[in-house]
Amino acid sequence: MNGESTTLADAAVVTTADAAVTATSVDVVLNGVPIVREASLEIRPGEMVAILGNNGSGKTTLMRALLGLVPHRGRIALFGTDLDDFRDWRRVGYVPQRGGILVQQATAREVVASGRLSRRRAFLPASAADRRAVDDALAEVGLAERARYPFVRLSGGQQQRVLIARALATGADLMLWDEPLAGVDRNTQELLAGVAGRLKARGATIVMVLHELGCFRPLIDRSIVLADGRVMPPGYSHHEHDHDDHDHDHEGHDHRAAHGGHEIDEVERPHTTRTGLEVG
Repeated sequence: MNGESTTLADAAVVTTADAAVTATSVDVVLNGVPIVREASLEIRPGEMVAILGNNGSGKTTLMRALLGLVPHRGRIALFGTDLDDFRDWRRVGYVPQRGGILVQQATAREVVASGRLSRRRAFLPASAADRRAVDDALAEVGLAERARYPFVRLSGGQQQRVLIARALATGADLMLWDEPLAGVDRNTQELLAGVAGRLKARGATIVMVLHELGCFRPLIDRSIVLADGRVMPPGYSHHEHDHDDHDHDHEGHDHRAAHGGHEIDEVERPHTTRTGLEVG
């Protein structure tokens, strides 16, 4: 990594007085079923916030609504701009769940490189800055030597690291990570905690959907708890399914089966990314 040329160093520190994320009375109804109900929240620049909740509480759907990936009612704004008018998507880095990624023969590097598309004009080739950002992001997650491996042949933990690298390559100052600990071993957990810590130190805003705080616990500023699609008031007692970071191995642990939190058939509007990688 080359000092100030690194992707994390390129991430701008948010200085605006506007909240990074605002949601006011947000409802999401999918296939006629209410998933998110009257959800209101505000996330300030530089905060690291966990979205917690029990099975099917609406966590993932709320995050997708914040990005415009599912239809919603109510107001959502990013950096003070209404979501419908927001265009500066290079400021946003999104890490979807691995199961929401559809690739055929794409290599790890190609998946990471797709994160740079919002930073250049359509049809223009990758610049030296784009290539450097991809290299730096892969190095940041410890996968520089796996750059040419097919994404689908990587382990679950390695795939998760590729998706984190894809978000890092954007140079975004708002990161939204959906279940980053799902299916990863404790070494990967520690690596991701280090990445998140360095992002936070540089002023990035980080929002994570989590089943448990785990390795991120020392970094989290506060938690937003959902129950039955509603944001609970501060102090609400949430049963966190937590494990000792040194004893619990997430690699091969199926959080979807064990802990739920995946809402029914979400129909995505490809609004924030133009890669074609995300599916509902």
